[in-house]
Formats: sequence, C-alpha cells, structure tokens
Amino acid sequence: MSRLSRRTALKAVAASTVATLAAPSILHAQVKTLKITTWGGKWGEIMKGTVLPAFEKEFKCTVSADQAFPFLPKLLASAKNDPIYDVLHTNSNEQWNAVGQGLVVDKITSKEVPNVADVYPYAVSEKIVGVSIFTSAIGLGYRTDKGLTPPKSWKDLADRKLDGARGGYIIPVNSLGQAHLMMLGQVYGKGMQDLDAAYKALEQLKPIKMVDFTGQMEKMMLSGEVSMGVIHDSGIYRYDGQNQPVDFAIPSEGVLALEQVLNVTPGSKVKELAFAYIDFMLRPDIQKQLAEGVWYSPSNKKVKLDPKYDAKLFNTEAKVAQLIQPDWKWYNARKDDIDARVARLLRG
Repeated sequence: MSRLSRRTALKAVAASTVATLAAPSILHAQVKTLKITTWGGKWGEIMKGTVLPAFEKEFKCTVSADQAFPFLPKLLASAKNDPIYDVLHTNSNEQWNAVGQGLVVDKITSKEVPNVADVYPYAVSEKIVGVSIFTSAIGLGYRTDKGLTPPKSWKDLADRKLDGARGGYIIPVNSLGQAHLMMLGQVYGKGMQDLDAAYKALEQLKPIKMVDFTGQMEKMMLSGEVSMGVIHDSGIYRYDGQNQPVDFAIPSEGVLALEQVLNVTPGSKVKELAFAYIDFMLRPDIQKQLAEGVWYSPSNKKVKLDPKYDAKLFNTEAKVAQLIQPDWKWYNARKDDIDARVARLLRG
C-alpha cells in the first residue's frame, strides 16, 4: 500500500470533519431522576418491588429512593437550590421542622396534586405540612394471654398490675412518645398543651420500659416482655393471621394520628414530577395496595378495602373522626425544654 502524502492526509481529515459537521445530530432526551425518601421493611419491599417501577414506567423517569433514616439532617446539609431530595417522606413532626427551616413547601392543594380533592380533611388540615397519604392510629397494644382486661382508656396503662411490663418511648427521639405525652395532658389535665398534668401522669407510669422505635415495641410485645404499651395499630395488625396473642385497643378518649406525609422541596429541579409522584401515591389502586400490604389507613376516600382491612382501618368519616392530630408546631417550639424536663423526671 502506497504511503499517503501529507497534503492528501490533510485533505482527508478536512473532508471528514466537514462531513461530520454536516451530518444530522442525534439528540437523546435526558431521563429525569426523582429523588425521594421512603421507609424500609415491608413498606420498602412493596415500594421497590411494584410501586416505584410502575411510576418509572408511566412517567419515563428513574426514582432514587433513600431509606437511610434520618433524612432531615441530610436535607438540611444540602443546598436549598439543589436539594438532596425532591420529595420528603416523614411523619408530621419532622415536616413541621422542615417547613420552619424553608426546606419544604407549606401547603399542597388539588391544583398541584389533583387527587388531593378526594382525601379526608385530616390529610390536608391546618395540622399538616404537605399532604398525608396514610395514617396509623396510636393507641394501646396488649397481650391477650396475660389475663388483662382489654383497655378502654389511656388511664389503663397506669394500672399497677403492669409495673415492669408496660411500654413507652424515649420521648426526645420518638414522635409516638411525644404524642403520648400530649395525650396525657388531654386525659389528665385541661388539654393537649397541659404539660404540667402530662408530666405528673408520666411519672405515675414508672416503672416503664422505654424504646427508640416502634419495631422494638413490637418485638417486646411479641416476646411478652411488655404486656401493654403505646403503639400504632399497624404494628399490631400486621401480625394478623400469625396466631400472635396481641391485640389493639382504641381508648375511649380517642387515638392519635401518626401520619405518613409527603412534601416537595422548593428548590427541586423536577418539581412537576415531584407533584406527579404525590398524586400517584394518592391514587385509589396504589393506596389500596399499600394499605393492605402494611395495614395503613388510606387518605383517599375512594379506596375500597377488602373486608378484613375495612373492619379495622380508619377509612370512613366516622372512624377518622376519632383521630386526634397533635399540634406539632406548638410542640416543636418547646421540645428542648420538654426533653430536659422528661429526662429529669424519668431519672428520678
């Protein structure tokens, strides 16, 4: 093969360059990524197994889901104009913390999320930042094999027969413990904000076994280490059909709402997709799948549950009327003082 002269080579390169520039470019649309938080356990299995893949397929996107709690410190550490999450899933107490720091929007309406038009009023009440997609009821769980009379009041947890076998939560770190403290003010005092009555009633519950998370309470109740304790209904109902000697009681004074709240970060680069995700999570078919998978009460009034779930979950106007929503904005403003007082009280 003859060797190309330098001039010939340069001509060839130039022609190739012109041809390349003249060729039509092929543009590839960038796939959007939605960054969310979500729980683990059974909830996480359903989300990653079916719910998120269905959302990705329909909206032609990818979802990056963080299950490594706690989420709020990570969101706080990220830039507000480029947040680590587009959608924040937490309980109400943390959503109120987040909105106070400008990390999430304050309200979500049917304008942004059409399915909001079909939710129960509690899901978008003045006690909610964002929108609640599910709720659990915080009441009393108890062993049915310990000869206990099924509890009818929050006061039944103070029965001296339960000394050494009653359960609660470390109040500074767990919202169920914080909600229970406010409920003690309601039951023994003038209302949810009667802290003096709440502290006095909490002291009467000693000795009490305190845990960090509801999963620990479930384990202690299943093992018999705790005979009665504060817990949300799904933490008991999820063992339905497993022959476990546990049941859930709705105290006559009402149950506390443990809401699963979704919210959008103001600096999200895919805000439209974020709102679409919340709307997707409020669809009746998605609500039904998750409600029956983890025993959470759906927020959408149009959800039709199978009979065994329908009998127990809070899915009618009459049932949701029993839900008491704590004022987390009020509580968070006093949390440091409450934590210090509770620590002294329980040490004594």
